[in-house]
Amino acid sequence: MELGRRADYAIRAAVDLARHHESDERRKARAIAEEMDIPPSYVPQILAELVRAELAISVAGRDGGYRLARPVDQVSLVEVIRAVEGDLRSTVCPLRGGPCRWDDVCAVHVPWARAQHAMLDELAETTLAELVEIDTAIDAGTYEIPSDVARPPKGPGRRN
Repeated sequence: MELGRRADYAIRAAVDLARHHESDERRKARAIAEEMDIPPSYVPQILAELVRAELAISVAGRDGGYRLARPVDQVSLVEVIRAVEGDLRSTVCPLRGGPCRWDDVCAVHVPWARAQHAMLDELAETTLAELVEIDTAIDAGTYEIPSDVARPPKGPGRRN
């Protein structure tokens, strides 16, 4: 599974809100865009979806802005992704390219579904608190990728 642009931006925005959650600081969309390298035109849309999903709170006015609706250890990564992407389970058969029907499932259907459930379970167990901790360590140059995790490819938009 690969995340789309909206999920990427939603995660970045949520991490920014999580970084500032303890201070009770409301974050302006413009500041989030600058800090998290998100195109400014996307941020209000993404934040509106986080607000609709009750993951963020919006306060209008000069002293307004956005903040998380719950503590950082109570917001999961899967919630943030679902807020902008909807249901993450694939409805496309990995072999046939169309929907599997239970009366005509492919040989890969069951293991594929198990793998999807395992991935969604892992994303549900990952909180914004954990993401902030990892992101802070990456910024400090102290994060070590676990040995059982493949290194991401180097390229544009990646911290190398």
